[in-house]
Amino acid sequence: MIADEKWPVARLIPISSASGVEAQERRLASALLAVMAAVPEFGNALLKPLGAPSGKFETFIEVPFKLEGKAVRPDGVIVVTRAGKSWSALLEAKIAAHPLEPDQINAYLDLARELDFQAVLSVSNQYVTSSTEYPIEIDRRKVRRTKLHHWSWIDLLTQATVQKEYRGVSDPDQAYILGELIRYLADPRSGAVAFDGMGSGWTAVRDGAREQTLRKSDAAVIATVARWDDLVRYLALSLTTELGREVKHVLPASERTPNVRRQALTESLVSSGSLYGDLQIPNVAGPLSISAELRSRQVIASTSIDAPKEGTSKSRVSWLLRQLQTAPENLKIEARIAYKSTSLVAPLSAVRDNAATLYPEGGREIRAFTLSIASNMGLKRDSSRGSFVESVLNAAEAFYGDVLQNLRTWKPAPPKLKKPAEKEVSPETAVAELVGVEPDDIAELPSDVVEHGSASLAPDPSGSGVDDSV
Repeated sequence: MIADEKWPVARLIPISSASGVEAQERRLASALLAVMAAVPEFGNALLKPLGAPSGKFETFIEVPFKLEGKAVRPDGVIVVTRAGKSWSALLEAKIAAHPLEPDQINAYLDLARELDFQAVLSVSNQYVTSSTEYPIEIDRRKVRRTKLHHWSWIDLLTQATVQKEYRGVSDPDQAYILGELIRYLADPRSGAVAFDGMGSGWTAVRDGAREQTLRKSDAAVIATVARWDDLVRYLALSLTTELGREVKHVLPASERTPNVRRQALTESLVSSGSLYGDLQIPNVAGPLSISAELRSRQVIASTSIDAPKEGTSKSRVSWLLRQLQTAPENLKIEARIAYKSTSLVAPLSAVRDNAATLYPEGGREIRAFTLSIASNMGLKRDSSRGSFVESVLNAAEAFYGDVLQNLRTWKPAPPKLKKPAEKEVSPETAVAELVGVEPDDIAELPSDVVEHGSASLAPDPSGSGVDDSV
């Protein structure tokens, strides 16, 4: 099949007389596939986690197939060959606000099974969070033998940026090509859209939360909950680009299925006006937690770290303050006390003036600290200046830069070797050291001198340096 000359090869600069959304999708898909083939380090980074080998890439655009007598034309085909074995995948791409279509993806899964392809890949401006395996409902029976994976365009932009700026590309020409893909994806005219807002129902949800009139069945509530998880995922991608390390959206163990996560967020939004999420950043002392409090119209960024397991509460507070020398004054510190449901809370400015405000009574033990900063919540539904989206992104990035990146987890001091016991020194040796001769040159001391010990060996006040009895 690959030898068939009718298969159109994916081009970095495709030429087409067509116009409109479909032509735009074709151009973007072709550029992506061409760069995956031209920059193997980038292609391998994307496909190796899906089971593809590190081999020769061949990529094609809009290859025509027939499935049950009907024409099927996926946006792309990827074939990776190594040692005579190949790994193949179909690709479907959507741009702008156009969503994936369940019937189309299900048909591609059937086609992949017929062709013995290993995967079906999709790209759109829809997001996949940790609680969602795929952005649309599909027939799960069709993925028993075929892997189904989705990227958002921002996912791919992030991966390309991390590859070029942090992991590196060995060939300068390939690095230039990857840089051009980054420039293309970063331009909104490409159809690859960044997170552009909370949706049309945001204003009603924002005001309803403050007025406590929201209902779980409201369509706007359901849409806002889904959009919030998209925003947290976008925040993770944004931090990944800035840090060069993968930042993950993590969920509590009780919320790791889509329905349970959606129900928990809906309950929180309706009952308390709160939306929440956690990010896991490599080699950081604690999670980056972000919450939007719609009733008080505040965004709160926070983290929790364990206190040292040794020392007094005073030394534990001092340990924390040493790490917060450059933190802002409005940082709130909460000290959680062992075997007590209440905790001690004070702003950093007050603790710097008087650390005793965090000392528990009765010598109780501080087990952990929670640090948080509250900022004003943006109200606009889009992602422009003064918007809700901007306020969440700014709060998270500021908290990480001012507080979280400077924290270190406590580690116990390494065990120390015991000092060897001091050896007993004979009187003759002691005298020899005083007069600067070898011990063998000193005659055996009388027993009365030995009994008197070091006192008998004290220097003569006259300055001779040796006791008269020697």
